[in-house]
This record gives sequence, C-alpha cells and structure tokens, in this order.
Amino acid sequence: MEDNPNDIELTLHAFKKNKLTNRIHVVRDGAEALEFLFATGAYAGRDSADWPRVILLDIKLPKVDGLEVLRQIKKDPRTRTIPVVLLTSSREERDILESYRLGSNSYIVKPVEFDQFTNAVRELGMYWLLLNRPPVEPAA
Repeated sequence: MEDNPNDIELTLHAFKKNKLTNRIHVVRDGAEALEFLFATGAYAGRDSADWPRVILLDIKLPKVDGLEVLRQIKKDPRTRTIPVVLLTSSREERDILESYRLGSNSYIVKPVEFDQFTNAVRELGMYWLLLNRPPVEPAA
C-alpha cells in the first residue's frame, strides 16, 4: 500500500528481478487498501477469503493513513495474523512505537539509494514470502 509511483515502480522491479512476483496487488491510498482487504466498495466482488501473504504498508497514505489501516487489519480476526511490514520514509520514533503497539511485524525505513532500496525489498520479500512460516488458520 503505497502512494508514491516511484517507490511502487522500484518495489515491483525488485520483486520481479528476484522472481517474487506471483501475485502482487498495489493500492494507492488507505481507503482503497481497506476496501481491497475487506472486499468492500470497488472490491466488493473480490473473494475476501483470498488473503495476502504479507502486506507492505506505508505510513503516509492519502485518505486513511497507514497506522489506521494497520489498526483495522490487526483488530479484525480475519486479517489479524497477516504479517504487516511498514516500509516507510518516516524515522519518527512515535511512528515506530505506534506501529509496533498496533501489531506491526516489522518497521523498515526506506533507503534513499536505488541499490539499497532494491536490496532491502529483495531481502524483505525473501524473508516474508519464502522463509517465514505463517500460522495455518483452522477451516471455519
């Protein structure tokens, strides 16, 4: 969930370069993120049981900020266990503390340099998509 087109392009490039592009869905503001996740509004027809394996979330999103999106994700039993990684330019200690208080699984400050950003995204994808073992939810 990212609103900066350059960061979106760099992230997608890094995932593609490292063959981590099975299914990626990009939303550009917090309101759209919530609609996508909970299959409402423009995404009302989406299978709401098809949850993301990991969510990359920026704090500074238009309409609904990333911390509010995180709050909604972690308060809902259907999405609570989805790993959420804050990938943001904010170095503010209050943002870091609040994101962990709300249940963030990781907080990464976006590197400014292209190569550093690409490496950070590659390592992030490798860990959360290939190495991390999420809990298996029992069938409802």
